[in-house]
Amino acid sequence: MTSATFERILVTAALPYANGPLHIGHLAGAYLPADIFVRFQRLRGKPVLFICGSDEHGVPIVLRARKDGVSPQAIVDRFHVQMRDAFAAFGMSFDHFGRTSGAVHADTSQAFFSVLDEKSSFVQKTESQLFDPKAGMFLADRFVRGTCPHCEYDDAYGDQCEKCGRSLSPKDLKNPRSVISDAIPEVRETTHWYLPLGVLQPKLEAWLSHHEDWKVNVLGQVRSWLQEGLGDRAVTRDQSWGVPVPKKSAEKAGIDATGKVLYVWFDAPIGYISFTAEWAQVQGQPDDWKRWWQDPGTRLVQFIGKDNIVFHCLIFPAMLQAHGGFVLPDAVPANEFLNLEGQKLSTSRGWAVWLHEFLEDFPADYLRYSLARILPETKDADFSFTDFQAHINNELADTLGNLINRSLTFAVRYFDGKIPSLEHPSEADSAMLAEIARYPAIVAEHLESFHFREALSEVMALARVGNKYFNDAAPWATRKSDPRACGNTIHVAAQLCACLSILIDPFLPFTAASVRRMLGIDGVSSASGTQATIHWDDAVRPLIEAGQTLGPIEILFHKVQDEQVAKQRAKLDAAMPAAPAPKAAFLPMGDTITYDDFAKLDLRVGRVISCEPVKKSKKLLRCEVDLGFETRQILAGVALHFKPEHLIGRNVIVVANLAPRTMMGLESHGMMLMATDREDRLFALSADAEPGSVVR
Repeated sequence: MTSATFERILVTAALPYANGPLHIGHLAGAYLPADIFVRFQRLRGKPVLFICGSDEHGVPIVLRARKDGVSPQAIVDRFHVQMRDAFAAFGMSFDHFGRTSGAVHADTSQAFFSVLDEKSSFVQKTESQLFDPKAGMFLADRFVRGTCPHCEYDDAYGDQCEKCGRSLSPKDLKNPRSVISDAIPEVRETTHWYLPLGVLQPKLEAWLSHHEDWKVNVLGQVRSWLQEGLGDRAVTRDQSWGVPVPKKSAEKAGIDATGKVLYVWFDAPIGYISFTAEWAQVQGQPDDWKRWWQDPGTRLVQFIGKDNIVFHCLIFPAMLQAHGGFVLPDAVPANEFLNLEGQKLSTSRGWAVWLHEFLEDFPADYLRYSLARILPETKDADFSFTDFQAHINNELADTLGNLINRSLTFAVRYFDGKIPSLEHPSEADSAMLAEIARYPAIVAEHLESFHFREALSEVMALARVGNKYFNDAAPWATRKSDPRACGNTIHVAAQLCACLSILIDPFLPFTAASVRRMLGIDGVSSASGTQATIHWDDAVRPLIEAGQTLGPIEILFHKVQDEQVAKQRAKLDAAMPAAPAPKAAFLPMGDTITYDDFAKLDLRVGRVISCEPVKKSKKLLRCEVDLGFETRQILAGVALHFKPEHLIGRNVIVVANLAPRTMMGLESHGMMLMATDREDRLFALSADAEPGSVVR
């Protein structure tokens, strides 16, 4: 559906975890796309509410607090403020930025849990967990370290080995020890509440069947989870930091709730509801949150990164359905991951660009533009400082900034700072005005369908058309030879600048405001609740009257110098740890083959459209691969290296003319090619070409 179908739009952005600062990967994943969409919808005059806040519970926060020698509350207090201020400096236009450690959230989460408990939506299970006898507490996965059973790394966490990347459970570890006290853990029984997602799966599938228009990467991952079958998921855990389990529910179940809290995956998404309730209280209308969450006239759009797809497309909707009375997500436009200078972002290794630091060196709109140019909408993208410099210098400064600056400077210099009238426009003038009228609808269509890169590309295309018009009209030449034509050129150019000040607003809000100040345009606002007299659709018409007095002209964009880029690279390199020990040798070359041997291979680009584990096999994944001309089933022995959802939606290289082979009772028709490094890690080979393209 589109936003036009609904009375109002509720937009949420994934709750950032309050155990560290924000980096550019966060921005490209959920926050910049959400803000672009919200600003666009506000410009259209739509009632929009934009909700976010910090996720302040969970084991990593407790571990960070222990590392820093402070309380968990001190950690979340620190990073909540830092994230809030960094978001504001970046131009995020949240209506409310809450926090899950607040009282309203605790009350809302406990009330939500209680409703599900009263409806018998939960089951209780008793299980064995590791217990620290010295600290007197059960140990969550990250509170246990030990030897990895797969690679023998002696300092692996209880949930994952950082060396080989395998997923683990605490009881898998050899020689486990408590991170809290260094004691050897004991195995003890504990009882918890579980949400039986398998029981809820049919209702989920029925709801999802109405959302076949969602992004391919989102649907692919969701279908993979559903094909495997949803299981029971623990809603509570033994932990000292979090929202306590409601006493009434514990008493009814005969369970000692001491030290038991709601699992962070359960209480965090409820934050969207509790933060809306906080916002309503601030507005003096405490019940108004219900209009946004319980009225079917609301369109709920949730922006996330791909690591949150299962929570927002399956688990949270299942929670809402089990509770009843809530609207469900209409769109979940999840983005893929952003890499940095060709490598995966890694906060532990310091390989990241921190938002608060970057904004000390560059204006927010520089980063907003460069990230919007490369948003990982359908596949992982890469941020490099070389590209960043080119985006600012060649596009913002030389194209957009140049057009606006020379158009308005010319008016100040030769028309006394006033916009000349349009008299008997030429064919070129009329054609340019027609382009101005045409582009707002084009850009709007892309923004409405979450194609933000294409939308920005169209905005810049209009700026390039404008520069060509200005060059061809040559007002510097007609100023004396044909003053009327010169005035017409400046009038049309000013109207173009006014139109662009609307179209760039979702992407570059600070720049858009500066352009409108120079043009003397009032009445445009992207702030929620502000009465505006000029909206998105008004950009198709002339927004400036003849004789309009211009304000002071300023340079919008200063070029990024090589020295500034070098400084950023040096900062990044300095944050990296010391070089690791020399790697193992590369595998030796294989036997030499002839060209004719190689020519027999038919290598094609394929796209993985579904992926699931093969039953009774630890290594095989069953993939449905679109080869353009047909879809094939291919079995890949990569289950130890890739989760199914990490392959879904990716382009891969396939040996297409390999004879079919049967494995585990399933036919595999083709082979997916992978790269193996010196440490025996697998990497998927990818290509940007469409499925079916020949690899030569």
